[in-house]
Amino acid sequence: MTLKSAFRLTALAFAVLGSQALLAEPAVVFDMGGKFDKSFNEAAYNGMEKWKKETGKKYLEFEISNESQREQALRRMAEKGASPIIGIGFGQASAIEKLAKEFPKLQFAIIDMVVNQPNVESVVFKEQEGSFLVGAMAAMASKTGKVGFVGGMDIPLIRKFQCGYEQGAKYANPKAEVFANMTGTTGAAWNDPARGGELAKAQFAKGADVVFAAAGGTGIGVYQAAKDSKKLAIGVDSNQNHLQSGTMLTSMVKGVDVAVYNAAKGHKPGVTVLGLKENGVGYALDSHNASLVSADMKKKVDAMKADIISGKIKVADYMADNACKY
Repeated sequence: MTLKSAFRLTALAFAVLGSQALLAEPAVVFDMGGKFDKSFNEAAYNGMEKWKKETGKKYLEFEISNESQREQALRRMAEKGASPIIGIGFGQASAIEKLAKEFPKLQFAIIDMVVNQPNVESVVFKEQEGSFLVGAMAAMASKTGKVGFVGGMDIPLIRKFQCGYEQGAKYANPKAEVFANMTGTTGAAWNDPARGGELAKAQFAKGADVVFAAAGGTGIGVYQAAKDSKKLAIGVDSNQNHLQSGTMLTSMVKGVDVAVYNAAKGHKPGVTVLGLKENGVGYALDSHNASLVSADMKKKVDAMKADIISGKIKVADYMADNACKY
């Protein structure tokens, strides 16, 4: 074999390897609550389905039923050569960090946490900014001056929602009173509608007439309780206004679907932070809640949004600013 022929064979081998890498299927591992939680996981699912529809390609997926399955599921995807492998939720961070080191040639992504590895894309959100806006809306819509918050698992990320919500409520009404409860301290807190309903009813009994649920599937119980009590609720992550049309004041939306779609389409290692400025968070307005959001309320909340983006309004971040410590 001549040297020139050897070079040609080497080039051909690299071309084949490159084509195999391009053919690798992405994978997504959903977190507790399942991909049809009508909230966080479902937004991720919608992002992957959009990618699938646009590309005509398939992707691998797994829904964990307990926390011990996270590493096992991610490892299974890595061993199959899936890339990028996208972990949905902060709870997958340690497993992704471990596997990113073991499989350095594969690409990984994580939503809602930062993993500092060269082959990992981390997407986090300024939840406090979107929560500030819906907190202000809650205070403006409230007739009692009392509003509520039901969180899922008691973790800093959910306290971040609560902190932003309280700031917004008190910005709109300095005398506003905010009641808050967390559903639990384990992953089961994301999928307990019955408990969510109980907590919401307890807050309504104390005088709250608007409750914001940042609790995954548990929020379904909050929204039902609001409807039954003729009160208002606020959804989270996805636009949930349609779930109880007419009693959902709004939803604090996060661009989880966009983040997952972008990771599947074009993996970018490093950290991406999405806030109001980047349209990563916001509030939902559609036909299901149009009658509940007056023109004056919309004008005021949009002015707050502009002031947050410009820096005129500073929204403290529970996880970074030592604010709203509970």
